[in-house]
Amino acid sequence: MIDHITVAVGDLSKSKLFYEKAFLPLGYRLTFGKENVFWAFDIGNGCLFEIQQADSPPPLTRIHVAFRARSKAEVDAFHQAALEAGAEDNGAPGPRPEYAPDYYACFVLDPDGYNIEAMINQPTVAA
Repeated sequence: MIDHITVAVGDLSKSKLFYEKAFLPLGYRLTFGKENVFWAFDIGNGCLFEIQQADSPPPLTRIHVAFRARSKAEVDAFHQAALEAGAEDNGAPGPRPEYAPDYYACFVLDPDGYNIEAMINQPTVAA
């Protein structure tokens, strides 16, 4: 399942206002973000659509997709499999407390340079 998609935009303030208005009929709402950096919209089922300030001007192909894993082991296995398939490492598996206390993720660049993430965001359950 896709957890979130991030799209680079040329004018973050303008895009934020646009999506706030355009998403109203769909029931999607702004949930969090950081001024001049990014904004995240809740699009249901725990999924997010994010906009991020791009370096000038944004390339048409800049995109980030995060796939939700079921365990940290799956995140680790995805990272290894992606590297073996030819991806470039863009962030080894590990905790990302800057995102959320229980966020664990890895990042790779696919053959076209897209930033692909595998992640899990839930407390570790004792066995």
